[in-house]
Parts: sequence; structure tokens; C-alpha cells
Amino acid sequence: MTEPTIEETGPRWDRSVTALLLSVFCASSAAFAGVTALGIQVFDLTGREIDLGLLGLAEFAPALLLVLVTGSVADRYDRRRVTAMGALAEGAVAIALAWYAASDPTAVAPIFVMVVAFGTARAFVAPTSRSLPADLMAPEDLPWLTARHAATWQVAIIFGPVLGGTLYAVDVALPYVAMAVLLVTAAVSVSLVRLRPEAHHPVSGAAEAQETMLRGAPVLDEIVDASAVEALEAPAATVVPARMGHEALEGLRFIRRTPVLLGAISLDLFAVLFGGAIALLPAIAETRLGVGPVGLGWLRAAGGIGAGAVTLRLARHPLTRNVGRILLVVVAIFGLGTMVLGATTSYAVAFIAMLVLSGADAVSVFIRATLVPLVTPSDKRGRVLAVENVFIGGSNELGAFESGVAGQFLGAGGAVVLGGIATVVIAAGWWVFFPALRNVDHFPAAPLDSPSPGPAPPP
Repeated sequence: MTEPTIEETGPRWDRSVTALLLSVFCASSAAFAGVTALGIQVFDLTGREIDLGLLGLAEFAPALLLVLVTGSVADRYDRRRVTAMGALAEGAVAIALAWYAASDPTAVAPIFVMVVAFGTARAFVAPTSRSLPADLMAPEDLPWLTARHAATWQVAIIFGPVLGGTLYAVDVALPYVAMAVLLVTAAVSVSLVRLRPEAHHPVSGAAEAQETMLRGAPVLDEIVDASAVEALEAPAATVVPARMGHEALEGLRFIRRTPVLLGAISLDLFAVLFGGAIALLPAIAETRLGVGPVGLGWLRAAGGIGAGAVTLRLARHPLTRNVGRILLVVVAIFGLGTMVLGATTSYAVAFIAMLVLSGADAVSVFIRATLVPLVTPSDKRGRVLAVENVFIGGSNELGAFESGVAGQFLGAGGAVVLGGIATVVIAAGWWVFFPALRNVDHFPAAPLDSPSPGPAPPP
């Protein structure tokens, strides 16, 4: 007897959901444990805020440079396999970091090299792993899984920093060993996920190149010229590399021509670009709050506690109305919480500020994580999410770099306050200049370029 599908039974917790969420928890916990340990280690070695910003830039640079490749890879190949291979590559880097930390290092250059390698693997993992929930669930059930996906991620935000800070206090190499174990577990778990049969069918060779060109032409309003016809007739070895660059740009063009996507993704870029205060937490903890690695770990975990509480609420009662307005409001709240974090010298107030700003960010993440895949056709989802990953990376990592540079001149507290003010201004500006985003009332049931289902039958 055939096992009933998700579409037949509605949202349910099955083995694939468990495997996906376990993978998310392990990979995210590893990332946050590593970020915590790396921040402490680099600041201990140099004592310079700008180096904390450079850490983020080093991880983000590969995603920016490889965006034309990673999106196409996500749409061409099995997303589970790419995610698993990327997690194993990240685990290998974690082992290298553990070995270097155990050698009693005095230079930070090798650390930055390894962070670049980690970022390269992460650049391939990000668009494929973020595509998996939409490949696993039917569109109408995606908010159900997104809320649980976000809740799992928030639990990792609590667990990972505490794990990284506590293990670092015991031995500097232990956080990276834990990273490696968690990443191997994530790779095994994601390989066990079973997707909907119709969700994603990667193909290869000249046939895919032809299919992509013909499918993409109406969307891009392009005419197949003589050179394109020649490309269709060319050998696969010639066609495929050429088409990958063209396909990758389709994701960017689709975002540009979809105001809701452009508004949502660029909001995250510019808001958190200026509000990227988290990178300065090691400096804030040491110079303003007077706490060590364990206190820093719990301060990072406060973000996960606040976001986790909000996400649990969303898991039981997902947002269904006024999602555009709520998105803009919570980004403004994020900015206000960031201002308080930078202005205070009290650990208790800083802890509460982290609760508030991370809770607001959790709502923002939930809305974008649901909205972006639903308004994007499946055959473009990998490329669109690869572009979004660059925007997210830009918002976090370039924001970290900007905060590090500002911290050199204004101090950690002044840089964080200034970033919070800028975030509030960005939210207000997007409210005015992106009415399409502001006026989104509910999550769409189908991609924006999907054919209309036609008029409803009479009652």
C-alpha cells in the first residue's frame, strides 16, 4: 500500500521533516558556536574591533564572488546532495581550525584563510538548504514548516553560542571539534530527506540548456536571436557553462522585476548593513559589560531565547494578515533594540535588548523565509535564493565590517547606536518607497508568474 503524501494528509511531522530540522539544528549550532569562538580568539589575539568586522567580510566574500555559480548549481543538481557535501566541507575546515587553535597560534592570517574556505562551502549550502522546505512541503503548507524551521534555527542560536563560549573557556580547540561533529551529523541528516516528487527535477546537459532558454524567454521578455539558436545546436560541453551565467542572471532579473521580492530582500540588506552590531559583541562584552567568554556566550544566547519565544508563538499561530506592514515594523523595532544595546553598560539591560531585537528579527526572518519562496517559481528558486543569500550575507557580513570600522573610530558602543538609528531610518524609507511590500496582506498561494487559476465557481 502506497504511503499517503503530504498533500493528501495535510501538514504532518514525518521522518523527512525530522531529518531536515535535525540538519538545520546541527548546521546552525555549529555555525554559531564557531562564530562565538572565532570572535573571542581573534579579539584575544589582536584586541582590534576592525578584525571582528574583517572576519565577517572574509566569510561573505565567497558568496558574493560565486553568486553566479551557486544559484545555478542549486537549480541544476540534487539540493540535498549539494547541502550534504557543503556541510562536510565545512566540517573539514572546522577540523583545520581545531588543529590551528591547538598549536598555540600568534597570527590571525591563517584563521582568515580558513574562514574564507568555510565561506566558500557556505556559499553553495545556503541556496540549496533554504530551498529544501519549499521542495518538501506543498505551497499551502509551507508556513507550517517555515515556523518550525525558524524555531529550530532559534534553538540553535541559543545552544550554539553557549556551547562555543563554554568550550572555549575549557580549551580553545574544543569549539571547533564540536563544530566538526555537528556538521557531519547535519550532512547525514539532510541526505535522509525525501522531497515531493514534483518539487525539483534537476536535469543536465544540452537538454536543460534548451529548456531553460525557452522557459526563461517569456519571463525576461527576451527574443531568441541567431546566437541563441546556435547555442541550442551547440554541444552540451559548450552550452552548459555559457547557459549557467545566463541562468544565474535570470534570478537577479526576476528579483528586479518583482517589487515585493526587491523590497523584502533589499530591506534586509540595508537595514542590517547598518545594524550589524552582533559582530561587535566580543568587544562590547569585554570593554563595556566586563564579562568573559561564558558571559558573551549567554549574551549571544539571549538573542536565541528572545527569537525562540517569538518563533514558538509563530509555530502555533503563524502570521496570515498584514505581513508587509508587520515586516517593516519589526525591522524598526530591531533598530531600536540595537540602539539600546550600544548605549548601555549594564549586562542585564544588554541581555534584555538582545531578547527584544532578536525577537523582532525572528518575525522578519519568518516573513521573508515564507514570502520569498512562495512568490518564486520552483525552477528559479535556487537562483533567487542564491541572490538573496548574497543580500543576507551582505547585510550580516558587510554590516559586521562596517561596524568594525566604525568601532575603530567611535568605539563599540557608538558604532552600535549609530547602526540602530540607521536601521530605523531604513525601515521608514522602505515604508514610503516600497508600497508593494507594505501592502502585502497575506502570503500568496502560487508564484507570481504562475497562471491564474481563473474565476471561482459560483456558490
